Amino acid sequence: MKKKVMLITGTRKGIGKALCEYYLNKNFLVIGCSRGSSDITNPDYNHYCLDISDENNVKTMFTDILRNYGRLDFLINNAGVASMNHSLLTPIKTVKKILDTNVVGNFLMSREAAKIMKKNKFGRIVNFVTFAIPFKLEGEAIYAASKAAVVTLTEILSREYASFNITVNAVGPPAVQTDLIKGVASEKMEKLLDRQSIRRFGTPKEVSSVIDFFIEEENDMINGQIIYMGGL
Repeated sequence: MKKKVMLITGTRKGIGKALCEYYLNKNFLVIGCSRGSSDITNPDYNHYCLDISDENNVKTMFTDILRNYGRLDFLINNAGVASMNHSLLTPIKTVKKILDTNVVGNFLMSREAAKIMKKNKFGRIVNFVTFAIPFKLEGEAIYAASKAAVVTLTEILSREYASFNITVNAVGPPAVQTDLIKGVASEKMEKLLDRQSIRRFGTPKEVSSVIDFFIEEENDMINGQIIYMGGL
């Protein structure tokens, strides 16, 4: 199998869907997953409907990947859940959902991907974090905390997996116009953009350029790094 195999989470819409289309155009075999179905129709695309925090379903998916492809080269942990509420107005149900998806799901996907990657002594894992961490954004306490946990996971897993020639890095995208921020008031978004040195929305293509950098075979010395976009 000459084509590289990439698994991307959260591919039903937004950045995840854009990444699928981008890497399919680059002649990758792409596997996607999300809670809902996908409308991507491409013979090189395979989609799984699952919750990434459900260990049994995640393990089943990776068993299928190993059986069908025999390998996994790249994992892009794009899936995430956000909440933009004051902490006093955030119910525990929301807290648990965010932590399950952003932390537990990220960990499960990385662990199971690494089990396959280490067989071929090669792998690239790219996690997604957020500018809400360095900005200490009010109203995003649990979301930022969950992604701060992903920063720590990235740094520690990068050390644990290094001997298998698997690198683990993370990208913190700038504000991108997706459903994640659709409900945010325009005035609040303007204030957020003003905190970036590059005062505009980013694009999925700009995010993919950072991912391209991380997954290049020549960049196997780039490990445990976090790149925040937008000129923080």
